[in-house]
Amino acid sequence: MTASNPVRDESPPRPGGPRPLDGAHLDSTAQLMNAITSRLGSQLGLVAPGGARRPAPPALVLVAHGSRDPRALSTVRTLIERVRELRPHLSVRLGHIELNEPLLPDTLTALHDEGTGEAVLVPLLLSRGYHVRRDIPEAAAAAPAPLRLRVAAPLGPHPLLVETLYARLVEAGWPAHPSEADRRAAGVVLAAAGSRDPDAAVDTRRTAHLLAERLGVPVLTAYASAAAPTVPAAVRAMTARGRHRIAVASYFTAPGRFATECAAAAPWITAEPLGDHPAMARLVLHRYDQALATPEPAAELVLATA
Repeated sequence: MTASNPVRDESPPRPGGPRPLDGAHLDSTAQLMNAITSRLGSQLGLVAPGGARRPAPPALVLVAHGSRDPRALSTVRTLIERVRELRPHLSVRLGHIELNEPLLPDTLTALHDEGTGEAVLVPLLLSRGYHVRRDIPEAAAAAPAPLRLRVAAPLGPHPLLVETLYARLVEAGWPAHPSEADRRAAGVVLAAAGSRDPDAAVDTRRTAHLLAERLGVPVLTAYASAAAPTVPAAVRAMTARGRHRIAVASYFTAPGRFATECAAAAPWITAEPLGDHPAMARLVLHRYDQALATPEPAAELVLATA
């Protein structure tokens, strides 16, 4: 297997000076020392105890859906930087299913041309569905040989997503230490994109169940498209239960049209999308490691819950 390339700093060199380490803005001596330590740790991690250089690990390709909202691409890029900070020696790339560049086939072709031997595709998707079952595996199958690819499970359901949802709700104004009266009055609508695949609804309901356990209040699922109920319908159902403080938890990986439409239907507070929360970066790496630990040939993807 040919080793994957380490992450490169693609920023232009500064006139009259050296290139910055990994594109970081070194605004202080502390930041400079942190960057040097990170770079040194990355290089030492590739050296075996006997002094021989270890082969670099398979590249991680984060597969995003794509969006016309420019905030989505910015959010995904920030998430990738968080992943790189957690594992500096890992080559992390981005590929989109549609709407944004680089498209996934182009990313895989670039990896092949660079001599990368192996990569893991990690879907930045929250449940099973058409993209997970068809689009991503088909792109992997069409990748140029001898590039070897594994496809990780989608991010959800998983407790780290619930951790992120909770943090976003608290940021939006959800009480961190609610009283019993607060709990009796409150409820949450978990707003997701929606899919015609019944397994996607199963996965979303599982996340809603975990979030309800975390918050101690009812959580109903709702969808922006392709499935029912809508967010307004879920809000009405929650109101019928006597809940008048209803928050909307945005079960979206990044800002976009669906997230904005769902937020507009919130009668109380709306959490921001999952985005670049640190728990999301940890979950991306967990799915990567999980895929590598699966013996080849990989069986049908099984969603982890821990």
